[in-house]
Amino acid sequence: MTRLRHLLRPRRSAARPVPLSVMPLRDLLGEAVAGMLQRPGRSVLTALGTVLGVGTFVAILGLTATTSSQIDGRFNALTATEVTVEDVADEQSAFAGPAFPEDADDRIGALNGVRAGGVYWPVRTGADTRVRAALVGEGTHGSDIDVVAASPGVLEAARPAIAQGRLYDSRMDQDGEFVAVLGSGVASRLGITTLQNRPAVFIGDQPFTVVGIIDSAERKADLLLSVIVPRTTAVKVWGPPEGGGASMLVATELGAAQQVAELAPTALRPDHPEFLEAVPPPDPKTLRTGVGDDLRRLFLLLAAICLVIGAVGIANTTLVAVLERTGEIGLRRALGARGRHVMAQFLTESGALGALGGLVGTSLGVVTVVTVAAARSWTPVVHPGTVLAAPVIGLVTGVLAGLYPSWRASRIQPAEALRR
Repeated sequence: MTRLRHLLRPRRSAARPVPLSVMPLRDLLGEAVAGMLQRPGRSVLTALGTVLGVGTFVAILGLTATTSSQIDGRFNALTATEVTVEDVADEQSAFAGPAFPEDADDRIGALNGVRAGGVYWPVRTGADTRVRAALVGEGTHGSDIDVVAASPGVLEAARPAIAQGRLYDSRMDQDGEFVAVLGSGVASRLGITTLQNRPAVFIGDQPFTVVGIIDSAERKADLLLSVIVPRTTAVKVWGPPEGGGASMLVATELGAAQQVAELAPTALRPDHPEFLEAVPPPDPKTLRTGVGDDLRRLFLLLAAICLVIGAVGIANTTLVAVLERTGEIGLRRALGARGRHVMAQFLTESGALGALGGLVGTSLGVVTVVTVAAARSWTPVVHPGTVLAAPVIGLVTGVLAGLYPSWRASRIQPAEALRR
């Protein structure tokens, strides 16, 4: 009986393990491309966030490098070609009177590398320092405006832009003519709009014919806020400057400033070079570096913000895509797709959109830099590392943005998905 039961008992077959499904790389890429092409409009809008972020990143870094290059050129062309010579006679001895000789302009101009140079000082006209403008013989109310005595070399070294008239020359200075040059702001303040009627300004009771109006100056821009009169005329009317009150502005060739600063005191006063102190231009390297670093930090922060905004856009759009494709995900899971396969597909889609946006954004960023540089007549500067790194940044941004949506897609259960 026991034997019969044993014979009648159904024989159990050996259990065979069900092989786990796999997803080859080719199928993964195919599914990702199909998912992007299924809704091309949404895919383009999703990639647009990365395009804007990466494009802004490349454009900002390129424009920063280009601007820094222009800052270097401006510092070299202006700051590195200006020397100031100060009167320090009172500090060296009981010497009374100006330390600069009368022919200071000619002496400094004889040095190699000097373009122009001249002596200037603020005029102290005594109790009545008010300046008034009127036609010769007529009087108006005065204004408190600075008066500067300057030799013709100062105007040449400052390189002003002449709006009307002309600058006084060495002959006018030597003859002590009562002429003046005004900045455009001062002329407007005094009500002088034209030189056709030969207007005059009264400094105290002394009239000066206005021979020129200047708009701007590459050096010593404070001259635009003053009434500028010839040096010899100022000495004749108000006397020489007080000790230590005079200075010299020297414009040099590029690279000659340090040498000119060393030779200037001896060339001007070979008998007492200690009465003069030349101040060479400061080394602009530190200032340039500081300005460039500040610009880079600021613009990198802006670029990072743009990338974050792009990443949020990709994450939001990918999450919406997961919710819309819940039925598709459930069907794939029911047919054997594993959670990691679903996650890999959505990560591939978001990474591909990020990489595509990075490539397009890099191209747009480079075009922007070149266009702005061409419009400003600059030399565009884009670091090769920036161009190579930008698409990678777009890819990484897309992958990071798709982590949560893809993880959520992998957690969807087949039965729950098919019930929706």
